[in-house]
Amino acid sequence: MKKRVLKMATVLMTAAMVTGCANQPNVNPDEPGVSDANASEASDVTEAPVEEVDDQAAADAVAALIDAIYVQTRTDETDAQCLAAKEGWDALTDAQKELVEGEFADPDYFGRDTGDASRDDAGNADEIGENEILVVSFGTSFNDSRVEDINGIEKAIADAYPDWSVRRAFTAQIIINHVQARDGEVIDNMDQALARAKANGVKNLIIQPTHLMHGAEYDELKDAVEACSGDFEKVVIAEPLLGEVGKDATEINSDKEAVAKAVVAAAVKEAGFEDIAAAEADGCAFVFMGHGTSHTAKVTYSQMQTQFDQLGIKNVFVGTVEGEPEETACDVIIDKVKEAGYKKVILRPLMVVAGDHANNDMAGDEEDSWKSMFEASGAFDSVDCQISGLGRIDDIQAIYIAHTAAAIDGAGVTVEKTENAAVSELKDGTYSVDFKTDSSMFKVNEVCEGKGTLTVKDGKMTVHIVLGSKNIVNLYPGLAEDAQKDGASLLEPVVETVKYSDGTTEDVNAFDVPVTVIGEDFDLALIGTKGVWYDHKVSVSDPVAE
Repeated sequence: MKKRVLKMATVLMTAAMVTGCANQPNVNPDEPGVSDANASEASDVTEAPVEEVDDQAAADAVAALIDAIYVQTRTDETDAQCLAAKEGWDALTDAQKELVEGEFADPDYFGRDTGDASRDDAGNADEIGENEILVVSFGTSFNDSRVEDINGIEKAIADAYPDWSVRRAFTAQIIINHVQARDGEVIDNMDQALARAKANGVKNLIIQPTHLMHGAEYDELKDAVEACSGDFEKVVIAEPLLGEVGKDATEINSDKEAVAKAVVAAAVKEAGFEDIAAAEADGCAFVFMGHGTSHTAKVTYSQMQTQFDQLGIKNVFVGTVEGEPEETACDVIIDKVKEAGYKKVILRPLMVVAGDHANNDMAGDEEDSWKSMFEASGAFDSVDCQISGLGRIDDIQAIYIAHTAAAIDGAGVTVEKTENAAVSELKDGTYSVDFKTDSSMFKVNEVCEGKGTLTVKDGKMTVHIVLGSKNIVNLYPGLAEDAQKDGASLLEPVVETVKYSDGTTEDVNAFDVPVTVIGEDFDLALIGTKGVWYDHKVSVSDPVAE
C-alpha cells in the first residue's frame, strides 16, 4: 500500500503563480496573453518530483521497535528504546497503525485502552528507612487491573504496617517495558528494587510475592534474593497466596480453603446470587481459569479442585490456560460442566490479576478463547465472564497480610502493626478517632475534620459520626444485600445541628455505628433519599483518649 506525497510541488507552483501575477493578469497557458515560455514553465512545475512513502514500511519499522523492547532482559539501551518505540508509534497515521505487525508487535501494544495509568502508584520512592516490605508481582500492562489488583494488595499491606515502607517490583521486564513505553510509568524490576533497598540502607527486608504458588516465578524470585542476601541484616521471603504446594492432589491447607471461600463469595455476589447453592439451583456453574504450568507446582490446581469438592461446592470447576495439569484443559472442563448438567456458565480468572489472560484468553472474541469455545460447544444457554482478579478481594488481601505478618515474626523484627481492637483492648471511655471511607460522597461533616467519637464500654465499641446532610437516611453494618433482607437491623439517624465557620447552622443526620476492629476496613452499607443501597468500606483508627 503506497501513498504518493507531493514534495514541494505545491510550494513551487504557488511561487510561480505569484510571480506571474506580478507581470500579467492571467497565468492560464490556454488563455490569451500567456507566452509559450510561461506555459512551459507552468508545465515544468506541475511535473515536480514526488517521493514514495510506503505505509507498510513505516509500520514495520515501528513493529521492529516494539519487538526490540518485548524482551525479558533490561539493558543500558532499554529507556531509549522505549522512548523511540512510542515516538515512532505517535508519528504513524491511523491507517499505518493498523498495519503494525511483528513477532510480538500489534496495534494493541500502544493502541488498546486499558484504563488510566495515572491512578497507579509505582512505589519506587526512596527514603525507605530500615524496614521495607517489597511486594513482588509478575505484573500486568492492563492499567485498571494493575490498580485494582496489584496496588490493592500493596495498599492493604501498607495500611496494616504503617511503620514499614512498602515498595513494588515486577519480575516481567516485558511488562515493565510495555508500561514504560506506552504510559511513561517506570516500575522497578527485582534487581533495581533490591539495589534501591541497599542504597537506602534497609536492614530488614521482607519479600511478599503476590504469586499464586511455589512455581517457576517463585523459584526465580528466591534466586534473585539469595544473590544479594548479604546486603541486608535480615531477609525473609513470605509465602505466596496458596501456601505450601503439598505432595499430591489430595493435600490442601488453610490458605487454599480461605482462597476458595473468598473467590466463590466474590463470584456469587457479582453474579447476583444469594449464595453458591442458589447458583447451583439455577443451573449455573462457575469455571475458575488459572494460568497453568509445567512446574511440579501444577498439582496446586488439582488441590484447589479438591478444596472446592471438600467444601461441598459441586458447581465450581478449575481450569488453566496452559492445560497443565491435563485435566484442567478447556475441552476437558467443557465436558465436565456439560456432563454435570449445568446450562449456564460464568468464567472467572483464578489469577491475582485480571490482565491479558483474563481479557483475551478467557473473555476474548477470538475463536480459541474460553468464552468462544464454551459457546461453540452449543451445550450452554449462556456463557458470561467476570473480569476480576483475586487481588481486589478484601479476604484475599487479608491472606497476604497474614503471610507478611508471619514473615516479620520469622525475621524476629519487632514493629508495630495496626491492631485489631480485640488485641489492643482499649479501656472503657471515649476516644477521638479518625473515620475514613472509600468515597468523597460519604464522609463526616467538615466541621468534624475527619473525626468521630468512639465509645468503649464493657468490651463493646461504638463510633458516633456526624454527616454532611440528611441525604443518608439509614446505615447498615454489613453488605447492602444483607441490609435488604427481612429482619435486617438498620441504624437510625439522630438529627444534630452543626455550626460552620461562617456562622451558619444546619441540621444533619448523625449515626452511632458499632465497631469490631480498629485500623482495618469493615463493611458499612448506606441508603439515601433515592432508596438505593450502596456498599462502602470504612475504618476507625488512631484512638486518642478524651
